[in-house]
Amino acid sequence: MIENHFDEEKVRALLSYDALIPAIRQALMDFSAGRVQQPVRTIVPVSSHGGWFGVMPAVYGAVMGAKMVTFYPGNAERQMHTHMAMIQLFRSDTGEPLATMDGRLITEMRTAAVSAVAIDHLAHPEAKVLGILGSGVQARSHVKALARIRSFAEVRVWSRSPDHAQQFAKEIGARVTTAEQAVSGADVVLALTSSPTPVLSGRWLKPDAMVCAIGAATPDRRELDDEAMRSAVVVESREAALKEAGDIVLARAQVTAEIGELLNGAQIDRGGRPVVFKSVGIAVEDIAAAKLVYDKFTER
Repeated sequence: MIENHFDEEKVRALLSYDALIPAIRQALMDFSAGRVQQPVRTIVPVSSHGGWFGVMPAVYGAVMGAKMVTFYPGNAERQMHTHMAMIQLFRSDTGEPLATMDGRLITEMRTAAVSAVAIDHLAHPEAKVLGILGSGVQARSHVKALARIRSFAEVRVWSRSPDHAQQFAKEIGARVTTAEQAVSGADVVLALTSSPTPVLSGRWLKPDAMVCAIGAATPDRRELDDEAMRSAVVVESREAALKEAGDIVLARAQVTAEIGELLNGAQIDRGGRPVVFKSVGIAVEDIAAAKLVYDKFTER
C-alpha cells in the first residue's frame, strides 16, 4: 500500500493547465456518458460561522476518492481563502489509499480548467473581447487557463473593490471599467464574484456572447439576473445544477444541456440567444485532477 501526502506547494509543482485542461475535458465527457459514479455533493451548513462543509465522492476509472471542502464567504474580509479543501484518493480495484492532497489549489485550477473547456467549445471561434467581473483568486486562475486556449485582443475588468480591480488589471494588461462596460459587446464574460445578488444584467449581453458563471456557489446566491438566465444554459451536471446553482434555481431557468453531452457530439439550438455556462463544480473534476498529480509524482 502506497500512501503519500501532497501539500499545496507539492501540488503546484506537479499540476499544469496543459495537462489539466484535456483531462477535465475527458472527465466531463465520461461523466455525461455515464462512465462515472458520483452522487451530488453533501452539504452541511455551519450556520454559526456563516459557512458550509461539503463532501464530494466519485468513482472514476482506476481511482476513486472524495474531496472535503469548506466555503466561508466571510473569509474574504479576513484576507483568507473562501474555499479550502482536502482530497483523499484510493485505488478503485482494491480500495487501497493512494494519497492525501491539499485540495484548495486543485479546486482553484480545475474550476478554471472547466471554464476553459466550456469556452473553447461554446465561444465564437473569433472571440476577441473578454469581460471579467471579479478580481480575486478565480479571476487570476481563469486568465492563466484561458491563455492556453484563446488569445483576447481586449480584456475589461470590473470588481466591487476598485483598488483590487486596478491591481488585477495592471497585472494582466486589462482596462478597468464599470460592470456594464465590461459586459457590453464582450464575446466572452466571466462572472467570478462572491456577490450574493446579480452583478450581470442580461440586457448588456450581445446575442452571440458566451458567459461563464462561476461565483455563486449555493442555491441562495446568484450573479446573473433573470434576463441573462433566459439564455441557453449549459451545466456540468443537471442534477447538481438544479440543486445547487442559485443562478438557475432562483431564476427558474431551463437547462439546455450538459457540457459533456456537447463535447460528445450533441448540438444545441441557441435561438439567437447568448449561452451561459453555469459551473458548480463536481467531484469527478477533483478526482481527475488529483489523479494527474499522483501519476506525475509516480512517474518521477
